[in-house]
Amino acid sequence: MTADELIDLAKAFGAGAGCPRCSTLVCKGWESLPGGFDRSNLRCVGSLRHADDDDEPTLAEHHPAGTHGWSADAPIALAWFPYNRCDVWQCVGCARPFLRYTEFGGYYTDERIREVQADLVDRTPAARSA
Repeated sequence: MTADELIDLAKAFGAGAGCPRCSTLVCKGWESLPGGFDRSNLRCVGSLRHADDDDEPTLAEHHPAGTHGWSADAPIALAWFPYNRCDVWQCVGCARPFLRYTEFGGYYTDERIREVQADLVDRTPAARSA
């Protein structure tokens, strides 16, 4: 999915708290997907992964304004971690868009989710190592 497609998806939904199926997801920044959340309330509609890219996606993050990974106003920088490992989901009830990825730690996995906000989508390309 391209940046323009992601922006269009977010603009089509607009702003709001969603419907009863997704309103418990208060995730302007990255959050862990709540354990009791019914995952069947979301459907996968695309991916930000680039399967045709020979290089391993960067693990570097993009925070030009001093934000951090958990910031609600952090850029949704598609070429940067963790966005380059995300799938795009929508609520089956109201089409509210979300990004999801799985964080793999030493002894755990954590499903993370973030609502897509059109004004935060950032097209800055990732730096390539030489």
